[in-house]
Amino acid sequence: MEIDAKTVKELRERTLAPIMDCKKALEEAQGNFDKAIDLLREKGLKTSQKKATRSAKDGLVSAYIHPGGKIGVLVEVNCETDFVARTEDFKQLVKNLSMQIAASNPFYLSREDVPLAVLEKEKEIYRNQALREGKPEKILDKIIGGKIEKFFSEVCLMEQSYVREPEVTIKELLDSHIGKLGENIIIRRFCRYQLGETTE
Repeated sequence: MEIDAKTVKELRERTLAPIMDCKKALEEAQGNFDKAIDLLREKGLKTSQKKATRSAKDGLVSAYIHPGGKIGVLVEVNCETDFVARTEDFKQLVKNLSMQIAASNPFYLSREDVPLAVLEKEKEIYRNQALREGKPEKILDKIIGGKIEKFFSEVCLMEQSYVREPEVTIKELLDSHIGKLGENIIIRRFCRYQLGETTE
């Protein structure tokens, strides 16, 4: 079927995938826009898995100060080469990640970074809450598992919904850029400061 240029352009703006990949995805999905998005995400995920073992020691350290001067973010994002680090796409990605951290206040980069003690405490809170609500013992593990997944999606940057496109996670945003730029990209570390906050 014939795919019009306007739909291809719209898909590119939505996914950041290369134009030819967008056209192929729409053709494969027979013009179904949502299915084409899923196909591009799958491709981005496969590409990122292939490149995940490659060393990423170049990149950028970026600072972002939220308007009003009450929130500041430092973030380091790595890629494989200085060439990619200097591209507008990479710079924009780093800026968007800085703004994400400012807006969503993640405590950890990924679920693997959450200390076991914190996880156990959360599970205990959810268990006690469910028992107080009279939930049956046999379904407690399922309830706790669901609440832990929600906890990860709130406190782990890689699992948060992207504030500019809530149906996409930060991991999926990263995967799409890995597919587009052709290099492994890693969020190495970040720090968020808020005026008046304490260390408690």
